[in-house]
Amino acid sequence: MLEEKDFQRKADAAFEDLKRRLLTAGDAHGFDVEGESGKLEVLFEDDDETKFVVSPNTPVREVWISALSTSFKLRWSEEQNAFVLEKTGENLNAVMARVISQQLGAQVAL
Repeated sequence: MLEEKDFQRKADAAFEDLKRRLLTAGDAHGFDVEGESGKLEVLFEDDDETKFVVSPNTPVREVWISALSTSFKLRWSEEQNAFVLEKTGENLNAVMARVISQQLGAQVAL
């Protein structure tokens, strides 16, 4: 397991990169992004006011995504140098691109 400081540093860098990518995609696809390194929220302008949340869970050294009525738990992978969903092998950006694409019904690249 990563040391807490290592986890925080890696999570902060991943969140900054993800936020930058989400802001660009949001401009193109009509969704909003709010938050800082502690938590990111992707807000959709639909009837249900859908919101996806990405947050670090420091005690277990995971990044959690709450989206599509599911919780995705990503762990750090030294091999990929990224937070990865073990079940699929997708990194944080790939998981977010997939769930946002599913939500919007259109392909979104991050």
